Amino acid sequence: MDATYIIQRPLITEKGTFQSNELNTYSFRVHPKAKKPEIKDAIEKLYGVKVLDVRTLTRKGKPRRTKKGYDTTSETKRAMVKLAPESKIELF
Repeated sequence: MDATYIIQRPLITEKGTFQSNELNTYSFRVHPKAKKPEIKDAIEKLYGVKVLDVRTLTRKGKPRRTKKGYDTTSETKRAMVKLAPESKIELF
């Protein structure tokens, strides 16, 4: 997969901002089938930084009520990427 296809968008939240400032860890929404080595390579290629660790979590879809009954939203995958101390992403 292409790097821009793997990394869909950065996640900017209060917790994510704290982690980026204090722990040098950044959060991204990634493709649901992306593996940790692929995510690491994509971040290093797109932002030109050194990645130390990648943690992922998959959030299951929630049931939602529609006109025709119940449906579920799609599941999403997040990646928390810890960078080397000398690396920083200026996007945040």
